[in-house]
Amino acid sequence: MLEKNLSRRTFVSGAITLTGLFAAGCSTTATQGPKASALPASDKSFALSYGALPNEKFPIPAVRPEKLAPQFRRQRVIYKTSEPVGALIVDAPNFYLYHVEEDGYAMRYGVGLGRAGFEWSGRARVAWKRAWPTWTPPAEMIAREPELAKYSAKNGGMAPGIKNPLGARALYIFEGNVDTLYRLHGTANAASIGKAVSSGCVRLVNQDVIHLFNRVKNNSPILVKLA
Repeated sequence: MLEKNLSRRTFVSGAITLTGLFAAGCSTTATQGPKASALPASDKSFALSYGALPNEKFPIPAVRPEKLAPQFRRQRVIYKTSEPVGALIVDAPNFYLYHVEEDGYAMRYGVGLGRAGFEWSGRARVAWKRAWPTWTPPAEMIAREPELAKYSAKNGGMAPGIKNPLGARALYIFEGNVDTLYRLHGTANAASIGKAVSSGCVRLVNQDVIHLFNRVKNNSPILVKLA
């Protein structure tokens, strides 16, 4: 297990790299990833985990089984680590996020990663969380795509909703008191999980990010590993 403590310079420079890509709307142009296979329609466990959530502020549709590869579906696994209970571990090469539990277990989620997510590693914390967050493209993105100016900070950002790039929930990652611009967030595009997409964020399907959101406490440590 290779771990690397970030210096402020390294983490913030990585965050700057993420900024231009993160604002790409977490697009679904994939460069790799396994082919998903469907579970039988009668599989109740999949429906329980990934069924529709009509009572959300913005109703969330069910995930289609053929869009989410079985290995990237939420599950509790045996996971030996020296990280404390409650820590988050992003295993970038394998497209997994682990939430450490007691007695050598962890809840494992499949994630989609931006290409910039493979350019740095280290430790930080979940500074805060938001349900149905707004999204604000950075200035660099607006300069390249002026039509996004309507979502600038001075205009209040993009309103929450299913089409918002941050999805149903977002966890904001800080190194000390510095915003890394790195986010764990939701997506309605299940087919992007387990793949490298053209944005710089870590995405989970909305059902999984809600599950994670409800379990993670503010100031929980997060470790991002490249190997």
